[in-house]
Parts: sequence; C-alpha cells; structure tokens
Amino acid sequence: MKISYIFWIFIPLLWSCGNDDSEYTNLPLDFRVPSNFPAVAYDIAANPPTEKGFELGKKLFYEGRLASDGIVSCGFCHIQQFAFTHHGHTVSHGVNNATGTRNAPPIQNLAFQNVFMWDGATGHLDLQPIIPLTSPLEMHGDLNAILTMLKADPEYRKLFAQAFPEEDITTENMLKSLSQFMVMAVSSNSRFDKYRRNEPGGTLTADEMAGYTVFTAKCATCHATDLMTDNSFRNNGLAVNPLVNDVGRYKVTEQAGDYYKFKVPSLRNVEKTAPYMHDGRFGTLEAVLNHYASGITDSPTLDPLLHQNGTLGISLTETEKAQVIAFLKTLTDDQYLTDTRFSEF
Repeated sequence: MKISYIFWIFIPLLWSCGNDDSEYTNLPLDFRVPSNFPAVAYDIAANPPTEKGFELGKKLFYEGRLASDGIVSCGFCHIQQFAFTHHGHTVSHGVNNATGTRNAPPIQNLAFQNVFMWDGATGHLDLQPIIPLTSPLEMHGDLNAILTMLKADPEYRKLFAQAFPEEDITTENMLKSLSQFMVMAVSSNSRFDKYRRNEPGGTLTADEMAGYTVFTAKCATCHATDLMTDNSFRNNGLAVNPLVNDVGRYKVTEQAGDYYKFKVPSLRNVEKTAPYMHDGRFGTLEAVLNHYASGITDSPTLDPLLHQNGTLGISLTETEKAQVIAFLKTLTDDQYLTDTRFSEF
C-alpha cells in the first residue's frame, strides 16, 4: 500500500514585529495524516500550525517559568526519548518534589484523540495544559503570573507577535501555540507502520507476525486501529490501591458505572514508556501481560471483555506472551523519539 497524505495548506501571514520594520513570513506547516491512520479529531482549521506558532509552543513546552518554582516545565515529566513520558517514575513529580497519583502519559498523535487525561477531564487539546499547569502537585502555576512573565520577556513578545500578529499575549494564544506543538508530534514511522504501508523496512519476523495475530485476536478490541487505542474508558481489573483509591473516570462523571475506569492508552512506543498503567504499578511488559492472564480483580464495573464464560482475564500461554511482546516492540518509532523538531536543545 502506498502511503498517502491529507494536506492542509494555508496562506502565509505577513507582519512587522517590534522595532524591526522588515516583514516576516509565518509559513504554514504541513500536517500530514498517514494513510494507515484514522481521521483527525482536532479542528486543524481553527488553529492551523505555523512555523512561528510551533516555535513558540515548543519554547513554552520546555519553559520552567510556567511553574511556581521556575523549574518544572511540561518537558520535565514528558521526555522525548521515552515518547514524552516520565520514564522510570511510577507517578508524575511536580514542584517542591510533590508527587501526583498518576503516571505521566505519552505525548504522541494527540490530534487524533478527542478526550485527554486518564479520566477524560477535558475533551479539547487546547484546554488540556491548564490541568498540569495549575495543579498544586504538578506545575502549580498561576495564569496571571505567567502572562505577566511572558509580557515582560522580549523574546516572548517577539514570538507571540510573529505567531499571532496584531493579537495580544493571552492565555488563549499561549494554549493554542502549545497545541500547535503537540499536534505536530505525530509518531507514524515505526517498523509496524512501514509494514502496514508496505514500505521498505517494514518486514516483521515470524515471532512478530505471530504476536500480531495474537494481539489482533485478544487485544485489538481496546487497542484499536493503528493508533493502538479506541480512546474509551475501561476498568481493566487492577486491584484498587487503598492508599490512593483513584476512582478514575467516576471523578469526572460521578456516574457509578464509571468507577475505576481509565482511558485505554495507546501502545505506540510502549517499549520505551515503562512503568505501565495509570499508577505505574507494572515495570515491565511481561508484568502487564501476566496481569491480564492471571491477575484480574473482579468488580461491578470490570470490563465485560475480561470476564467471559465465568473466566477472568485473557488466556495467554507463555509463548503467546513472548510473541505479543515481540510484536509490541515493532511499534517503537525511533525517528519520532529522536526528531530534533521536538527536542529541547
């Protein structure tokens, strides 16, 4: 299958900036939809990525001064080489060494999602950063103080003027630029992607193909499409941690049927994003598969797929587990993990 793309093309914007009377061209960025991906969920036309908008969003993503301690940036808990997760940390760490209750999820392919956070606390990518920005356990930032800092910084004044000509430095534009950075963070060049698109380098071994077969039969209902998630919320049978008692989606909806349901994570780059689950309780992929095979805890909201014919869990032999893990490693996108467009330096 030959790869095809959908292109959004925008008219470049011209403006004068600061005391420099020369004109700047804020070129549009091509946002490309890989042929093996589903449709985009984010409204690209409402906030089209541009060179300067992306540059501003990237600078803000790595800006420690957004936090109350001047240190903890978005990039502090979202490290590129680990698919923008806080690799090795069970839960996120914030200002003054505060610890949260949930594992930092990866940042990838967010333009294809319509709900965010483990509990779906927001349904719009532009609003998502407000949650970690203002959380006392994460960045503990103050939006008014952030705006004051941005307006006082000459470099930010220039970048905002270039990205949003004839507009003020506002929280809305700050969030829109962060979205432009995150929208462009598309991971779509793993070996599995190349296999799916019949491209050079897309060969899978016999074990990987066997793992793909097992995965398709036993895992792909939840980890659906080539995004490897159906974006739903499910109770996957984790024993409740009595010290935290994280109720998951129920915290947002207050519907009894949502107790202990969490968003199904994408498995892209999963080889690099340990530890796993919403609270980072499993350190290896082997431990994850052992949970599904023999560690399911029953409860009223347990996903029906994990309780069928009077049996809990997913039947997996040791050979099948090894094959599934071999397949999951084909989802690693080294190009994305090293792409300098997204790097801090």
